[in-house]
Amino acid sequence: MAARTYPLMSRREIEGLIAEGRMIFILDQYVIKADAWAPYHPGGDKAIRHMIGRDATDEVTALHSAEARERMNRYRIGRVDGRWTNFIPPIQGGKFRPLSETGPGHVCENGTDCSIIASSTASSSDSESRPPSPVFDDGADVPLRKRHAPAALSSAASVSSASSAEPEHEGMSFLNTLTHEKIALDLEKYPPIDAATQENIVSKYRALHQRVKDEGLYRCNYWAYAVECCRYGLLAAAAFLFLRWGWYATSAAFLGAFWHQLVFTAHDAGHMGITHDFHTDSVIGIIIADFCGGLSLGWWKQNHNVHHVVTNSPEHDPDIEHMPFMAVSHRLLQSLRSTYYDHVMEYDAVAKVAIRVQQYSYYILLSFGRLNLYRLSWAYLFLGQGPRKGPAWWHRYLEITGQLFFWAWFGYGILYKTLPTNWDRFVFFVISHVVPMPVHAQICLSHFAMSTADLGPHESFPQKMLRTTMDIDCPTWLDFFHGGLQFQVIHHLFPRIPRHNLRRTQKLVQDFCNEVGIPYALYGFVDGNKMVVGTLAEVSRQAAILAKCQQVIATSADPLHGHSH
Repeated sequence: MAARTYPLMSRREIEGLIAEGRMIFILDQYVIKADAWAPYHPGGDKAIRHMIGRDATDEVTALHSAEARERMNRYRIGRVDGRWTNFIPPIQGGKFRPLSETGPGHVCENGTDCSIIASSTASSSDSESRPPSPVFDDGADVPLRKRHAPAALSSAASVSSASSAEPEHEGMSFLNTLTHEKIALDLEKYPPIDAATQENIVSKYRALHQRVKDEGLYRCNYWAYAVECCRYGLLAAAAFLFLRWGWYATSAAFLGAFWHQLVFTAHDAGHMGITHDFHTDSVIGIIIADFCGGLSLGWWKQNHNVHHVVTNSPEHDPDIEHMPFMAVSHRLLQSLRSTYYDHVMEYDAVAKVAIRVQQYSYYILLSFGRLNLYRLSWAYLFLGQGPRKGPAWWHRYLEITGQLFFWAWFGYGILYKTLPTNWDRFVFFVISHVVPMPVHAQICLSHFAMSTADLGPHESFPQKMLRTTMDIDCPTWLDFFHGGLQFQVIHHLFPRIPRHNLRRTQKLVQDFCNEVGIPYALYGFVDGNKMVVGTLAEVSRQAAILAKCQQVIATSADPLHGHSH
C-alpha cells in the first residue's frame, strides 16, 4: 500500500487555521491538527496549547513514547518545507490573522510572499501576557546577540522622568528595565538565538538523543527498583512498629520519610520511566501517589507536562507560581495572569508583606507544601479537571478510590482511631507532613535560581532547558536521598530516562554542552540553596525599591506635600 501524501502548506495557511481556533503544531515537518484528541490528552490540553504554531518535534519526542508519536501521525493534515520559524502561541499572547484579511500571493521586492512576512511580524509582536522583549519585539535587522536593554529604559532615564510619571506607570517602567537587563545578561551568557546557531544545537541534541538510545539508557534497571522497594518496606514497617509502641512522633517521622521516598518512584512512573507502558506505569504511579500518599498522579501529570514545555516562565509555568507567598521573578510584581490557573496573580497587600520576608519564610512554606498539594489534587479529581474520555478515562475513578483508601487508613485508621488525644493527632500530622519537605526544596532548588527571562519563540528546546535548570552535585551514595531530582538538567532534556540511568547520562550531556557552548549549571547542595535564597532576597529588594519609587512619586504629585515638577 502506497504511503499517504500530504499537501505542502504555506505559513500563511497555517496562521489562518490557528486564527480560526485550530490547534496546529509542527512535528517532523508535518502539520498536526490536535483538535480531535486534545480533550483526551492524559497530560491535559494546556501543554498542547503552548505548542500551537511551533515546531514541537523535540518536546513531543522528549515527553512521549514512540507509540504515542506514531498515534499522532493520524492527525497529519499537511507538511512544511524547510526550517519552521515558530509563532508565539495564542495562549502566550500571539496574534493571528484570518486568511480573509490578507490574500496570499502578493510578492515583495525581495521575491518573498509579503503575507508571510506580515504574518510573522503580526504574530510575534503583539502579546497580552508579557512586556515587550528586546529579543523579538525590536527591529528584525538588529543582530540578536547584540540586543540590550534600550537606553530609554535605563535606570537613569527612569529616575529623570520620575517627577512627571504616574506611580503605577513608573513602577512598570522600573520592572521593564529589569526585564530587559535580565534578557541582555542571558544573551551574553548563552549562544545567540539566530536560526543557524539554534539549528546546530537542535541537530546535535538529536544526535545526542540517538546516542542515549544506542547506549541503552532507556532500559530500566529493575534490580534498582527492588532495592527501592526494600527501603520503602523498611520505612513503612518502622512507622507501623513505633505506632504500635506508642512512639508517635518517631512513627510520624518514619511515615514522612516513607512518603519522601515514594515521591521519586511516582515521578518516574508519571514520566513512563519504569516499564515505558502508559497504563502500567500510570497504575504504579496511582498506587504510590493516591493510595499511599493521598496525592493525585493525574493532577501532577497535567501540571508537570506544562512545566516541562514552558520551564521557568513566570506567567505560564505553575511550578514557579506561588503568589502571594513567594515570587522568584520581579515580573510577578506586575500582577501577571497565570495561563495555567487562568487567574491574575495579584501583587496585593498580602503579597507585598509576604515577599518582603520571603527569603526567611521560604523553608517554612516548603514544610507545609504537601497541604497545598492535597487541595490541588482534590480540585483536579472532584471537579473533573482531567480527561473523561480517551485512554485515561478510567484513571480518575481509580484515583478517587485511592483517595478514599488513603484517608481511610491515614485519616481514620491512624489519626482518629489509633492516636489517643488531639495533641497527639496534631503532632503526628505536623511531623509526618514536615519530614518530606526536602522533596519540595529539591524541586525548587533546580529552578528558582535559574533564568526566568523570555528569549522568544526562536530559542531551541535544549537551550531553554539548560538555561532554566540546574543540576546538584552529590556523591553516588547519596543518590537515594535526592531520588534522581538532583539531575534535573538531564531529566528535562530526556524526561523518560529511568532515574537510575541519569548519572550515566550526565557525562554525555556535559560533552554536548561543551560542544555547543551552552553553560551546564552544576552546583553543590549548599551552594544551590544559597543561590535560591539569594534570588528570593533579590526579588524582595526589588519589591522594596518598587514600593519606595511609587511612594516617592505619589508624595511628589500630592499637592498637600508640594507640587509636582
